[in-house]
Amino acid sequence: MRRANHFADTRPSTPGRARIGATGLAVVFAASLLVPTAFAQAIPLPRPAPKARSGNMQMSASDTQLRPQGNITATPSSAAPNPVIPDPRRNVPASIFATFDANQKLQASKVSAYLSSLSTLTGNFVQVGPDGSRTKGDFYIQKPGKVRFEYDAPTTIAMIADGSSLAVRDNKLATQDIYPLSQTPLRYLLSDRIDLMRDTNVVAVTADELYISVTIEEKNALVGTSRLMLMIGAKDNQLKQWTVTDPQGYDTTVAIYNLDTSRKLDPGMFKIDFTKYPGGSAN
Repeated sequence: MRRANHFADTRPSTPGRARIGATGLAVVFAASLLVPTAFAQAIPLPRPAPKARSGNMQMSASDTQLRPQGNITATPSSAAPNPVIPDPRRNVPASIFATFDANQKLQASKVSAYLSSLSTLTGNFVQVGPDGSRTKGDFYIQKPGKVRFEYDAPTTIAMIADGSSLAVRDNKLATQDIYPLSQTPLRYLLSDRIDLMRDTNVVAVTADELYISVTIEEKNALVGTSRLMLMIGAKDNQLKQWTVTDPQGYDTTVAIYNLDTSRKLDPGMFKIDFTKYPGGSAN
């Protein structure tokens, strides 16, 4: 099973080659992604993410040629956020749908409305892998179904979804692996319209003065159970970060910032090149 870790953890299965998991959540999500921590360089074997800070365990406290020139946003760049790392010991119920109260359903509805309102979204990201390693980069989303993640040097990975497929590319090795977008957690972020309570298996909804968090669970008979936790700012109603938990229990967290919903994007950014990377394979 390949793993890329743009929304899930990435573990190289062959020297120097990043792999991506695909569970029904994959890509970045056989299934997890939503965010690859994919590296061409060797990385330590994943271990549980660092313990969360005190407080609420889920919301404690918080090629290159196509890249647009200039800053990601028209507004001054802000400092990279410090991702909120979920407590790896947390125990999310298998299903608590029947116990959701009116307030929880309202919070989930707010998150659904926000995600459905987006048509384009660009910005920067900080990714924390299962081993605690951090990488940064830029991302570009054009709904429905298109996204591009580019990692800052020295990482040579890019992740591109064209609406139906997800490619995890290593520009240094000139390789790429292809996965169905429908089998990755990214699809929730890239759907044109979504009602989380109706269209997904929501297992937890929590809120405090900082965040609204919604946790989605997916079960796959062959791969296991994966989870995606989305965190929205309670005050500005903007997406702040997401955490993908793979079937082995490893977390990958991606925090985003310098968000811009007005930038016009070149459709060519989301084109998967099947000729430049002949070694690519489909999952």
